[in-house]
Amino acid sequence: MISKEFIEKNLANCLDDTSFLNIPNRKKGKVRDIYDLGGKLLLITTDRQSAFDRILASIPFKGQALNQVSSFWFDNTRDIVANAVLDTPDPNVTVAKKCSVFPVEFVVRGYLTGSTDTSAWTQYSKGKRTICGNMLPDGMTKNQKFEKPILTPTTKSDLHDESISAEEIVSRGLIKDSVWKKLEKIVFGLFKRGTDIAAQNRLILVDTKYELGIDDKGEILLIDEIHTPDSSRYWLKETYKDRIAKKQEPENIDKEFLRLWFKDHCDPYNDPVLPPAPKELVVELSHRYIMLYEMITGLDFTVDISKPLKERLISNLKKYLTN
Repeated sequence: MISKEFIEKNLANCLDDTSFLNIPNRKKGKVRDIYDLGGKLLLITTDRQSAFDRILASIPFKGQALNQVSSFWFDNTRDIVANAVLDTPDPNVTVAKKCSVFPVEFVVRGYLTGSTDTSAWTQYSKGKRTICGNMLPDGMTKNQKFEKPILTPTTKSDLHDESISAEEIVSRGLIKDSVWKKLEKIVFGLFKRGTDIAAQNRLILVDTKYELGIDDKGEILLIDEIHTPDSSRYWLKETYKDRIAKKQEPENIDKEFLRLWFKDHCDPYNDPVLPPAPKELVVELSHRYIMLYEMITGLDFTVDISKPLKERLISNLKKYLTN
């Protein structure tokens, strides 16, 4: 496990912007910069940490951890569904095949949980028993495991994702019924694989989201990311039953502490300039991303600091920069 001292020495070696690569056609997301290379996409996972619809800090090695978690899962789910990955020329970079994206995010939930207004638990606690077409029984408690995982799709939107049922997806003509049945089988297969491997590594995969597309040959592909700490919720397996019995929240390793610091020290939604995140919190969050990488994958996290990160990127992406 990489030490906090090592992380602190590399605070300045972060990837917060990729414009230095001078590649045209960039789409800048909260965490990833996506470059359209024609028939393929260059996806660079940066170290940006976002919340409140803005960037809070740069977290050393976060981008690498996220990209390599996805690489691990892409490699370990190819027997369930093909994926769009063509190349991983750098620890922070994935080159993917361009495809037509299905207009739905596939959110699979294994447990009744959440705290936002739209979460499954919040809706259930207010008396709602049908969530995205799933009939839930009375008497469930927060953080309880479903008898079997449920699929709660959302429409894709730049403004506000809308929860939707499978029946509505088909009736609106968003996805044909025959295709929808294939996609359902795929995402439940992916979730089972994720659940099984996470359990082997002392974790519970609570819920996650998948995105799927179809290529020019009509093949369904898994795209975007899979089972990362940013797209999924994980709990610690070994303490789950005991904490539930005591009516405590399950243990997790998440980034909420950084959001809370900003809420306590400023108005993160409205202040024009935010205070810098404290160094010790940045180091702690980096440490947590690395820890999650190692727990999720069962692999050691290694970094190449033989040259600055930006120099490494330019060297590793040479063939894409000259095309």
